[in-house]
Amino acid sequence: MCFDRTFAPGRVVEFARRLEAGGADQLWIIEDCFYTAGVSLTATALAVTERLKVGIGILPAVARNPAITAMEIATLCGLAPGRVLPGIGHGVQSWMRQMGVRPASPLTALEEVLTAVNRLLAGEEVTVDGRYVKLDRVKLDQPPADPPPLLAGVQGPKSLALAGRAAGGIVLAEPTSPSYVRAALAQAAAPDDFQVTVFSFLGIAEDRRTAYRRMAPWLATKITEQTPGLTVLPFFGELVELFAKDGVDGLVGMPPEWWMELGPVGTHEDALTHIAALEEAGVHSIGLFPPPDVDVASAALEDVLRIANR
Repeated sequence: MCFDRTFAPGRVVEFARRLEAGGADQLWIIEDCFYTAGVSLTATALAVTERLKVGIGILPAVARNPAITAMEIATLCGLAPGRVLPGIGHGVQSWMRQMGVRPASPLTALEEVLTAVNRLLAGEEVTVDGRYVKLDRVKLDQPPADPPPLLAGVQGPKSLALAGRAAGGIVLAEPTSPSYVRAALAQAAAPDDFQVTVFSFLGIAEDRRTAYRRMAPWLATKITEQTPGLTVLPFFGELVELFAKDGVDGLVGMPPEWWMELGPVGTHEDALTHIAALEEAGVHSIGLFPPPDVDVASAALEDVLRIANR
């Protein structure tokens, strides 16, 4: 399950404990500027659990010095060996501009950061004079004994190709269809041990129509944004035409097969079908996004646990 950026920090204890007790494998912490911070929430979730893996989605590459990023990840690994899933991405460029750290080349910046952090976590002494990363004989005192793969939170073709050569896996933002996963893996030219995590917006109801009506406004926003997870769909052109003609009501009435490709939306059985298709496409981890209201999300946690224990 994903812990939304707007949730009060103290609720992470409840979510982590309930997920672990209920048999779920992972909790994903969402870090976006300028909401709650990923590292501190991850440390808290790890401290109150014994088995649960906790992912960070996603640390902006240039918001922290890569030496500090490596220190934070190594410290988390020392607190909970084998339970940390760190993600690093470009960060939203408007937010990077607000902080005065927006790079002229986000691709170069991300590749330099991923490379440096990987080397530091591997225990190397790193000296580098890059365009964005400059380190002079930096070496971690306590690198992790078994460094976790760094996951690149990226979307576009060039960024996915970068992830394939510089990261240990990817995190794909919602909506994530099996079609999108296959396209992303092809663009990354991923090696066999490449780890794939996806985020999916969870929309389960007793009947499909209710679920579709709840999710249609969200889908309308994604269509307007032309997100990569949609543009690769074989029916994307028809989807755009339907939305242009009939608006949100048209999305509610679109074929169930389209909804099932887009996400775990519909009945519980529909959600299971979607997740099985993601796994068949090569996905290793799935972070389910609940509704943004924390109390509604707390109730939806039971749906997550039903899926986790399928």
